[in-house]
Amino acid sequence: MVHSAYDAVELVSGVPGRIEAVASHAGKLLVAASDCSLRIYSPPAPADGEIRRDGPYALERQEQRLWRRAPSAMEASASRGLLLSLSEWVALHRLPGLETVAVVSKTKGANVFAWDDRRGLLAAGRQKRLTVFRLDSGREFVEVKEFSVPDIVKSMAWCGDNICLGIRRDYMIINSVTGALTEVFSSGRIAPPLVVPLPTGELLLGKDNIGVFVDQNGKLIQDGRIIWSDTPASVVIHKPYAVARLPRHVEIRSLRAPSALVQTVVLRDVQKLVQTDNYILASLSNSVYGLLPVPIGAQIVQLTASGEFEDALALCKLLPPEDSNLRAAKESSIHMRYGHFLFDNGSYEEATEQFSDAHVDITYVLSLYPYLVLPQTHIIGEHDKLQDLQELARESSDATDEMEAYSLQLHDSDDKSPLENKKMSHNALIALVKYLQKKRNGIIDRATSEVTEEVVSGAVHHSLNLSEPYKAKKPNKKRPQTHRSSVAREMANVLDTSLLQALILTRQSPGAIELLKGLNYCDLKICEEFLKEKSDYMVLLELYRSNDMHREALQLLNRLVEESKSAMANADFSKKFNPQMIIEYLRPLCRSDPMLVLESSLYVLERNPSDTIELFLSENVPADLVNSYLKQHAPNLQSTYLELMLSMSETGINPNLQNELVQLYLSEVLDWYKILKDEGNWTDKTYSPTRNKLISTLESNSGYNTDTLLKRLPQDALFEERAIMYGKMNQHLRALSLFVHKLHMPERAVGYCDRVYEEGAQQPSKSNIYFNLLQIYLNPKKAEKEIEQKIIPMASQYPGIQRVNSTNKLRGGRMGRKVVEIEGAEDTRFSPSGPDSGRSDGDGDDVSDGGPIMLNEALELLSQRWDRINGAQALRLLPRDTKLQDLVSFLEPLLRNSSEHRRNYMVIKNLILRANLQIKEDLYKRRQAVVKIDGDSMCSLCHKRIANSAFAIYPNGQTLVHFVCFRESQQIKAVRGANSAKRR
Repeated sequence: MVHSAYDAVELVSGVPGRIEAVASHAGKLLVAASDCSLRIYSPPAPADGEIRRDGPYALERQEQRLWRRAPSAMEASASRGLLLSLSEWVALHRLPGLETVAVVSKTKGANVFAWDDRRGLLAAGRQKRLTVFRLDSGREFVEVKEFSVPDIVKSMAWCGDNICLGIRRDYMIINSVTGALTEVFSSGRIAPPLVVPLPTGELLLGKDNIGVFVDQNGKLIQDGRIIWSDTPASVVIHKPYAVARLPRHVEIRSLRAPSALVQTVVLRDVQKLVQTDNYILASLSNSVYGLLPVPIGAQIVQLTASGEFEDALALCKLLPPEDSNLRAAKESSIHMRYGHFLFDNGSYEEATEQFSDAHVDITYVLSLYPYLVLPQTHIIGEHDKLQDLQELARESSDATDEMEAYSLQLHDSDDKSPLENKKMSHNALIALVKYLQKKRNGIIDRATSEVTEEVVSGAVHHSLNLSEPYKAKKPNKKRPQTHRSSVAREMANVLDTSLLQALILTRQSPGAIELLKGLNYCDLKICEEFLKEKSDYMVLLELYRSNDMHREALQLLNRLVEESKSAMANADFSKKFNPQMIIEYLRPLCRSDPMLVLESSLYVLERNPSDTIELFLSENVPADLVNSYLKQHAPNLQSTYLELMLSMSETGINPNLQNELVQLYLSEVLDWYKILKDEGNWTDKTYSPTRNKLISTLESNSGYNTDTLLKRLPQDALFEERAIMYGKMNQHLRALSLFVHKLHMPERAVGYCDRVYEEGAQQPSKSNIYFNLLQIYLNPKKAEKEIEQKIIPMASQYPGIQRVNSTNKLRGGRMGRKVVEIEGAEDTRFSPSGPDSGRSDGDGDDVSDGGPIMLNEALELLSQRWDRINGAQALRLLPRDTKLQDLVSFLEPLLRNSSEHRRNYMVIKNLILRANLQIKEDLYKRRQAVVKIDGDSMCSLCHKRIANSAFAIYPNGQTLVHFVCFRESQQIKAVRGANSAKRR
């Protein structure tokens, strides 16, 4: 970074005596010599505060014996027109006449002072005391505070309300208001403490040959330090540099990390360095040199030519505000050259950042990647703008011509040089991807806004045409031209197309897929050819999907799935492309284009029927449409679809489809039945998988048409199916008769009764289902007649059980009446079969109509389901000669259950009575409470004796209050409650 930041010019020479202090005011130099005189030097011509570089300063005025003792420090206040000096004490003189304004006698013997020009505060260190003064009305100093310090102050500076002190070899921060003293750190082993204030309010503290940056409270600033080549005697800050006085030379370093060396000015025996607004004064024994800053533009040229681009950019920020165009031109030019420099050296990400800071068009950066295919657009790049900026920068920069030649060399070179090969590297593409992604949001937003504006404009134009139907249509001359209105979209087209290619070339296919899933402006033709060339089919599929080219995508998927099954395909390829991918692709299309889904699903329906049907169900594809399509194109899959649909759907399928599924099952079962019947192998206990499905479907669903199905059933077979359908029609007596007398399966009849009872135990028509079974067991002849009668089955719209009129009533004997009396003793209260108290279809029928009865099965049913059968009705239905011993298994649990319920209720009754007695006893005890009032009893509210006054006692039995106090407290609570209610 070494360059010429300052020019050392001798301003004053041959000063009699030794120079003790130097200051500057209004372009003139104030020199205090050891003979206690003050000499004022002026430039050869009026300079308006600027240092002249064309000659030494001339002596304008000399004040002999201005002080009794030569001053050790001197400072000029330009805003107040005052000169502060420290000799015997701190004195104040008015400039330019040097009239004595004030002498701070209390600072006599002070060795150091610090002046805060903005607030007019003076801090002086004298012996072990620190005194703070305030300049009052510009005439005299008023003491504000005085603090004790551990030792003599060697160096100090203001930092906000605090003062940083260098005492012994330590730094301390003292608050000028409270006097709180805080230690910071040591100043090192060699150098005395050195406190240097910064324009930002922070501090630079010396620690041997290191300058450490701290904030106003003494806390270290991250990465804040300057390493000098030797221990400095003093340091001044002249932004953006720090200038240090070393034993052999003056060293200049940058304030910006890492504080590199900027320049070394060879000046020996420099006694003091003084900072002014525009330059730095370096005083020797008898002469004064001025370190005059080189113009910023010249420094920028030097740094740019030497490749110190970051430092040149930092200096650009110091250009005056009125030169904003020049500053922008210089910054853009430097960013451009810096970007090319970094790109050539392989720092691609940093290079793209520089191009971004140069505000160039993305086409400029893409021109560095000639192998990327870009769409043809009408975009006018910003190269012309860049050239205009370079022309502007040429006025103050000699390096612009070199930069232009450098840029043209990069753009005009067509041969495949090693540099171009480097650009084609992986890292270069990674940097391009990051650069385009950063630029993308803004460009896409502009393109989207452009589209929205055009849509709104078109809608307004259309509405105007509709509102004026009789006017001749004329072209709208105010409508923007196509190439002007589509600039943002063309830019987005270029960006997304190049970004997609860069992502594929860097093997970031997931990133390319994410790009295509969102709003994008990729060129379809270029991207399609590129992806086919690179064989990146996953991204190609997403490209088709984003452009609504679903047929092409599905054709490609089918081809890839077929190829993945070939012997030539590797394992990764076959794992990547499988039928499940087709299903996932079809999923979002189910609602928008169901016909396309059906046309494309035949391939996966044959291979993955369950997954495909799950797709139809989860995405709510119309079931009628799917069923009709399969019926026409894949009839062998129709039943599979309906089966899986029925098993996967929580709410089932609609009645039409249920009926169609049952009809399919029944057709297949009837064909199978005819074959077995012709062979002579048919029995009603023969089952096939399809018949099991039919029976299961009939039992679990009710949406089919039972009348139609019953007409298709043969009269001499498939009794189980007929019984199930009778049950669906609530003709339970017929269903049970079929189970018992045709199928000879009493256990199935009992299971049927259990299912009906559990489905509707609270419905009287179903709760006495067991009684119907008892009727069939005990009156078989009547049941046979019922089945043999050819009665057309009842239609589904007439639900319920056809009740049979009873002709004969059961006449029970003495034993029967006794059993009934025993069972019915607590029938209303304790019987668990209370809902079965109604009479059945055969209630009261005589069992002596003839025919063998199934008494054993009836008794077994009573013993197993005693808690679900009305005992009185069952006993009336039993034959007269039934032995009581055979009813033990039925009556014993029934009576035990009744007795248990009675005992439980008695226990509950007694427990409730006992609890009532305990509550009454507790009430009597509480009413017998005794309160003793004596002469010491006090009111808890007014704290006065109760004496003979009326009193009240709170429920806790201890708190006593006057009755009057209690009533007043209640009234106060009532008023407060009303007020709070009003506030709400």
